[in-house]
Amino acid sequence: ISFDVRGGLLVRQIHHWAALLMVAAAFVHMLRVFFTGAYRKPREVNWLIGVGLLALSTIAGFAGYSLPDDLLSGTGLRFVDGLIRSIPLIGTWAEFFVFGGEYPGGLIISRLYMVHILLIPGLLLGLVAAHLALLVYHKHTQFPGAGRTENNVVGYPLFPVYMAKAGGFFFVVFGVLVLMGGLFQINPVWEWGPYDPAKVSAGSQPDWYMGWVEGAIRIIPNWESHWGGTTWSWAIFLPGVGLMGLLFGALGAWPFIERWLTGDDREHHLLDRPRNAPTRTALGVAGMTAYAMFWLSGGNDIIATRFSLDLNAITMFMRVAVFLAPVVAFILTKRICLSLQRADRERALHGSESGVIVRSPEGAYSEDHLPIHHDEQFALTQHLQHKPLPVGGDVDASGVAKKGGISKFRAAASRWYLGHEIAKPSAAEIEEAAHHGDHGDHDELGHDGDKPQLH
Repeated sequence: ISFDVRGGLLVRQIHHWAALLMVAAAFVHMLRVFFTGAYRKPREVNWLIGVGLLALSTIAGFAGYSLPDDLLSGTGLRFVDGLIRSIPLIGTWAEFFVFGGEYPGGLIISRLYMVHILLIPGLLLGLVAAHLALLVYHKHTQFPGAGRTENNVVGYPLFPVYMAKAGGFFFVVFGVLVLMGGLFQINPVWEWGPYDPAKVSAGSQPDWYMGWVEGAIRIIPNWESHWGGTTWSWAIFLPGVGLMGLLFGALGAWPFIERWLTGDDREHHLLDRPRNAPTRTALGVAGMTAYAMFWLSGGNDIIATRFSLDLNAITMFMRVAVFLAPVVAFILTKRICLSLQRADRERALHGSESGVIVRSPEGAYSEDHLPIHHDEQFALTQHLQHKPLPVGGDVDASGVAKKGGISKFRAAASRWYLGHEIAKPSAAEIEEAAHHGDHGDHDELGHDGDKPQLH
């Protein structure tokens, strides 16, 4: 394809770049939905469909990446064979089932071809159709603003406005992909040749979306157990199969976990500002940090050779960083969110700085503040703030409080998840602040955005 078909190299490189960007776009979209709370009722099913689309996109990318059967893709396929074999009890059987015999078998390339061009594309089309159908049924979410409630949708119609925007974005993305395919070389299989286990290089790297799994396997200690006269090795299964299962399982379960923590069973069509859900935002950033640490660990040999560092020292450092960095990221992110909440509260109560310094009869200097527009004030104060669940708040179908440790654990988890938030100002507090002149001379200064007049 690369050299014997006219334009084949360009098309092949466009396809490879598009596959990488497709998985990246799916990740970014999932992050946007997570941080804004767009997965909440009634969109839990659509969130699960999104998790499935993300998983299928990853599998589709890996299947296509493995088809050339070159030295690099063959190394990746051998890596997956090791993951399959590491599954306790059924690993060997699963390997024979997937490969049609002992690795490499004689059927895996033809099977991957059908998976890549027929099976997964069909599943993707079906899930995308279901995803869009639920989007039309539930309507799109929207950020809070004047006139926007949980019971309406404010915006432009799908046709022709959003259709025109989507068409324009399609051509922009396609143009960028053509430029990338024509200017940036990727996956030059002619340099590596066919797969040969004797020629595998330690510097081989997978596509970016599989790098975090390889990184986890590279830095885990050689853990094994001895039960029943058999040695059980966990150094591949836990960081490989177990970590991928944990990621997608946690993503799928999160909407229901959050509902259990908050006790909120209402429908939500207005999005959250990430700062107004500080613990959720901090958890998301911590997860991104852990992902980045594992991904960085996948290139520990490249880092060692390029920067003349000790490989073992890098591995030991990453073993610590993969646990410590997410904790630091969680604490910093939550503190930033709380500080932004505090700034929003001050702005809603006292307005914005005017740049006008006045002197009181007593000789004290202060700055006048401008009242913010009522639309902005609404956006700063409209969000709901959940209260932590009380101990014993769980009730059964008869309304009788449940007893036991689960109820206490739920209350403690709810306090951790919802506690320490900065209370938004009430309408009475805003009215009192305005009544006491905290906004300065409104008639002379005007509203935020007007040019202040020195006096």
